[in-house]
Amino acid sequence: MRKGALLVISAPSGAGKTTICRKLLARRKDLRYSVSCTTRAPRSGEKHGRHYFFLSREDFKRKIQRGELLEWAMVHDEYYGTPRRYAEDALKHGFDVIMAIDVQGAMSVRRKHPSAVLVFVLPPSLETLKARLARRREAQDSAAKRLANSRGELAAIKNYDYVVVNDDLEQAVSQISSILTVESLRTSRLDPSHLAAATA
Repeated sequence: MRKGALLVISAPSGAGKTTICRKLLARRKDLRYSVSCTTRAPRSGEKHGRHYFFLSREDFKRKIQRGELLEWAMVHDEYYGTPRRYAEDALKHGFDVIMAIDVQGAMSVRRKHPSAVLVFVLPPSLETLKARLARRREAQDSAAKRLANSRGELAAIKNYDYVVVNDDLEQAVSQISSILTVESLRTSRLDPSHLAAATA
């Protein structure tokens, strides 16, 4: 059995990372989604345990203290984090795991899992990003804060393995799916017994 690949997708708010993840999961049966925890309120249509685990700040801090999070960070004045057990168990059983997290979380994952594959998704333009954030119907100050934060996030691109521009959604999904296929074929992900048999 090969080791699963840990695929981290980051993007400025509104660049489409959640939609890309959903389409990748529909396309690839070997892929599992790591649901993040957050202290922010659910948006319209979001469900606890499916889109996020929505926690109180007290519950989130308890998870930090117990070491139950693979990574965590404060983003847009709210806590976000990745439950450790689900992701590590899925990888151990040969599944690829995808997580959609911010740049702080991505760097934390890279430190703990150096073999993680980091993909940054870009919007086609800043104007497109502004329009997408406006369509979310968030409070104006929240949208402005996310847009301002996106400029700092863009500076982290150099720390990622791949960059994909989400101009055409289906093309972006195909490109990231191809990245995952290539990464899954690395010799470092093969079961050591397979390598031994090949070199015998």
